[in-house]
Amino acid sequence: MDQKQRSRLPDVFINFLKFGCFTFGGGWSIVAQIQKEYVEKKRWITDEELLDFTSVGRSIPGLMIGNASVLFGHHVAGIPGALLALLGIVLPPFAIMIAVTFIYGLVKDNAYVSYAMMGVRAAVVPIIISAMVKLFKAGMKDVFCYLIAIGGLALCLFTGISNVLIVVIGAVAGLIYMEVKERHAVS
Repeated sequence: MDQKQRSRLPDVFINFLKFGCFTFGGGWSIVAQIQKEYVEKKRWITDEELLDFTSVGRSIPGLMIGNASVLFGHHVAGIPGALLALLGIVLPPFAIMIAVTFIYGLVKDNAYVSYAMMGVRAAVVPIIISAMVKLFKAGMKDVFCYLIAIGGLALCLFTGISNVLIVVIGAVAGLIYMEVKERHAVS
């Protein structure tokens, strides 16, 4: 691990610890926070790389945000970065769940708690939409991307094909497209 990666370790842990405190919107709200911090502010990664991390994170077993955190951490700070990003992202929800387990019986019928949670859920929606729009722009490079997206949606909605198979079909189509595109560029 080089000095640059080593210097990033505290930042990765502290920021992922912060991200882990705000998992109310699920993984996509954290993706929005990663996008703002590490794509827009620090420029450690690009929108395309973040899209790759989330795509791979959704495609492998486990929680998308845990997988994406490990991929991000490894990309910017090697194996220690992967471990610290994962630890940072899971510690806050783990601690919160332990606390909630003990006090749930006391607050489950409290109207103020219900209203506060409703407000949190409502506030998360624009954050998720913002991340979705930015990732959509990063992922859709040309007409072929739109065709694959529309084809994948059609297969998902109108056939009984497994989502895993749809992802594999999309990957194969993308590889074939790039091969054809490169051959035409050489010719």
